[in-house]
Amino acid sequence: MKNRQFLLLCAATVALLAPVVHAAPAAARIGNPKAGEAAFLKCASCHQVGKYAQPAYGPQLNAIVGRKAGTSAGYKYSEAMKRSGLVWTEANLAAFLRAPHDVVPGTSMRFWGISDEQQVADLLAYMRGLR
Repeated sequence: MKNRQFLLLCAATVALLAPVVHAAPAAARIGNPKAGEAAFLKCASCHQVGKYAQPAYGPQLNAIVGRKAGTSAGYKYSEAMKRSGLVWTEANLAAFLRAPHDVVPGTSMRFWGISDEQQVADLLAYMRGLR
């Protein structure tokens, strides 16, 4: 009888945790930097990266992970971004990529977010390597 109760408890635990595992946030997923580079092509219409990156319609994104939001030289940030107090950790970047206007209300970024968690993870993997 005890074995049956144990098995039922295990089955119930798995059933309860399955949605949590399935909905793992982007920061917990394994991202593919090559896929992230391909996904970044959409971002490249406003943001530059690489040796000669300059602010354009958006700020350059070299070394973004760990940087304080609103501080890249040469770009005129919105007051909302400058006052946000954010540091671009991977978790904050993931949240911003999903819903920029929820994370920084009043941001001037003209982008509404990415709902595909794997694509967010891929972009994070790519941006992690930007120096």
